[in-house]
Order: sequence, then structure tokens, then C-alpha cells
Amino acid sequence: MSAPGVNNSPKSTPKPSPKTSADNSMPANLKQDALLELRTKLEAGLQEMGLQISAEQQQKLLDYVALIYKWNQVHNLTAVREPLEMVTLHILDSLSVLPYIDCKRLLDVGAGAGLPSIPLAICLPELQVTAIDAVQKKVSFMRQAKAQLGLTNFNVIHGRIEDQQVPSKDMPEMFDVITSRAFSEIGLFVKLTKHLLADDGRWLAMKGTIPQHEFEKSGLQPVEIKVLKVAGLDAERHLIVLK
Repeated sequence: MSAPGVNNSPKSTPKPSPKTSADNSMPANLKQDALLELRTKLEAGLQEMGLQISAEQQQKLLDYVALIYKWNQVHNLTAVREPLEMVTLHILDSLSVLPYIDCKRLLDVGAGAGLPSIPLAICLPELQVTAIDAVQKKVSFMRQAKAQLGLTNFNVIHGRIEDQQVPSKDMPEMFDVITSRAFSEIGLFVKLTKHLLADDGRWLAMKGTIPQHEFEKSGLQPVEIKVLKVAGLDAERHLIVLK
């Protein structure tokens, strides 16, 4: 899941400009023209994908990139190291499913650094988003992101998905949509989460190429396969819809 990134680090320090929230959160070694390049890439990508995201939400997405970049220096949250690549491979890739999210309660399984759950929570403030991961450092990061970005509609759980129950403190209701970006093969994904899906709910599995071998292995057949377009990414992306 890699795409060529561009790292145009400035060779000289630009003149100071008014501070923004991204300026405050972005590490000092990312200068003002680098921040501008990130903003330009995000805006262009959203426009190309036909996504209408407010200026405030775009700023939160950039602050989220800043936080991933900062934590990556120590905690190795994601394999993507460069902020410009993060805009494409993390933010725009996650938001490629945005047109297909029409529900009230969404669960992101094996969320890692909060992908796609945090970008979705930012852009859909009415959506109640829960993210779960078994790795403590990733859960700690997501909780920090929730606090720093002010995501009142975002809940984070540390644990294994098969150990979760509904109703419970963290999961008071079943979920309308359960999604995963890089959790497991489809058969295992469905098996471990079916006790948490509402009767009329859907699984949305984000995949690269169409995983025909996973369908054959599990005996599951999707009700729909959506081709996902990610601006700046020359690779196949598909959304597998199951009920």
C-alpha cells in the first residue's frame, strides 16, 4: 500500500506567518511552505474526489496528519513516514468510502492509528464512531487524537474484537456498519464481528484488488463491490459490501 511521495523540504527558513492550529501541532522541522503544500494537496484531492469538506474539517484532518507524524517519530504507528504521503495514503484513502457511509453507528475494527475511523468522525460529526485495536500504543494515540481534535463522536476501545459484547459500557448498541481497512481476511473479519452487527447492518471491507480468493475460502459473496477512487493514488481500491 505505498505510493510515491514528494518531500519538498525547504532549503531556507521562510518568514514567519500567523499561527494556525496546524502550526502549533506540527513538529518544528515542518516549515510553513511544507504546511501550505499539505493543505494544497488535501484541497486538490478532495476536489478531485468530489468531496465537500468544510474548511474547519480540513484543518482537523491536517492536524491529524501532524499528530501521526509527531507520534511516528517515536512510536512507529504507521509505515508511511512522509506527511505528503499521509495525505494520500491515510486521509484521502480513508475518505474514499465517505459517500457510502449512511448510518448512525459505525465500528472500525483493527483501527490502528484511527484509519478510516478518525477521518470519518471528523467529516461526519453526527456519526457515532467506535474504533477498537488490541495494541496499546495505537489506542493511546487514538485517545490523544480524540482529545486534541475535540472528537466528541469518537470512542476508542483497547481489546480484542471477539471479546466485546453488546450491550456494554463501550458498546451499548449494535452497529449499523462494521468496517475494516487492514484487519484480516474477509471470512475472519465477518466471523469475529457478526455478534456486534445490527440485523439490517452491513460490513464494509476496504481492500486493494478484488480478493476473489477470500470469497472462495470463506464461502461468502459480497452484495456489492464498489470501485474506490483515491486522488493521487495509482493503485486499485475496492469496497466490499456484505450483509
